[in-house]
Amino acid sequence: MKARADRQRAMIFDLDGVLIHSMPLHVLAWERYLRGLGIQVDNVERRMHGKRNAELVRDLISDTLSEEVVFGHGAAKEQLFREMILEAGVEQFRVPGLAEFLERYGNVSKAVGSNAEPANIDFVLDRLGLRRFFRVAVNGLEVSRPKPFPDIYLEAAKRLHTAPRDCIVFEDSPTGIEAARAAGMRVVGVETTPTEFQGVDLHIKDFLDPRLEPWMRAQMASERSGQ
Repeated sequence: MKARADRQRAMIFDLDGVLIHSMPLHVLAWERYLRGLGIQVDNVERRMHGKRNAELVRDLISDTLSEEVVFGHGAAKEQLFREMILEAGVEQFRVPGLAEFLERYGNVSKAVGSNAEPANIDFVLDRLGLRRFFRVAVNGLEVSRPKPFPDIYLEAAKRLHTAPRDCIVFEDSPTGIEAARAAGMRVVGVETTPTEFQGVDLHIKDFLDPRLEPWMRAQMASERSGQ
């Protein structure tokens, strides 16, 4: 069957763990912020995955706080995170091969789809010089349901004017993979942090992984053939 002339692939990228290897620093930022409040919490990293800040504040600090106080804690923690990443040097957190990969597929429409705060998305895109690659950025505050629900990815596809089945998602967490699958998209699992992926179409270490290019060529070929 001949492909329609207007059909095209698009790529949607999670932020933390995909565009930037920031998860360890997010954990440290939460631990430092909680210590400042006199709170000791175990398993911060496990409890973080796939949650928006409001959910994390209620889980890690208190579930009886007002929305205004919850927002304030979340914003303060993210400010601390950005300060810590600048202290450490943002370049060391760049995922290997990312910029070259984005450049190589410069003709493919791209979006960021992340539960992250808008300020963090802007920070990463600007500090790493990535904004020019992305037509669209959808954050967790712009949809009613965060990952693992598909809302973020469906909204990104809508803004890219691309059918969900023609979108390739790059994700680093099981929660995000579940969201992409629920949206009906193909999924590449990016293992910047050791993770057991299930239901991915491809599993890579980073954007230099030799498995990535042959798979991408196959996706572009299936676009031309209408598959």
